[in-house]
Parts: sequence; C-alpha cells; structure tokens
Amino acid sequence: MKNKQIPKDVDSYITQAPKEIQATLTKLRQEIIKAAPKAHEKISYGMPFYEYGGSGFKSRLIYFGLSKNYIAVYLPPTRAGKSLELLKDYQVTRASFHFPLDKPFPFELIGKIVREIVEK
Repeated sequence: MKNKQIPKDVDSYITQAPKEIQATLTKLRQEIIKAAPKAHEKISYGMPFYEYGGSGFKSRLIYFGLSKNYIAVYLPPTRAGKSLELLKDYQVTRASFHFPLDKPFPFELIGKIVREIVEK
C-alpha cells in the first residue's frame, strides 16, 4: 500500500489500494463474508481481519494484505488444518500464502477454505 496511514476499517483499506487492485480486494472481501457471514470484520496489524466465534487467538479466521507484487492471505494453520493442502501450489511463508497480482486470484478456493474452517 502506498499510503502509510493505518486504515480505520476495511473500506478505507481497500480505497487506499491502487485502483487496479481495489476490485480484487473487494471480491476477496465478499467471498470471505459469503463463506462466514457471522464473522466480525476488523483491522488488525493494519490489514483486514475476520474474527469468528468469539474473541482472542482461537477466533482468528483470516487476514489479507496487499504487498507490492502479491496479495497475502494469512490463515492460522491450527484452524485451517487439512484445508491448507489446497493451497500447496502457491508461494507459502511461515503463516501466509502469496497470490501474485499478475495471475488470477483463487476466490472460490479461499471461500471454500473459510467455509471449512467455520464448519469445524
């Protein structure tokens, strides 16, 4: 994100992103909300965060953040379990998956994983 101002909500996070990425972030947000309609949307660590089933570490569902060349999706491994295998073809760091901006974003896959976590 070019603007260093910490967004107050997900709407402002998305509007601070470059125009050509805003539609992708909006669609990702919609997919998460569709998969977990009871999740609470917040900003944490300066990025969108969805909390489900209470508060605290165990309720962390998913984060996403925009970097220069990719969108990172953070899924707590203890909650995602076997679902993480579905992301094996993407670049993985310790706690995130990187989806390059120059490739189609796997919205349905992220939605499927979020639904699986919620249904546990």
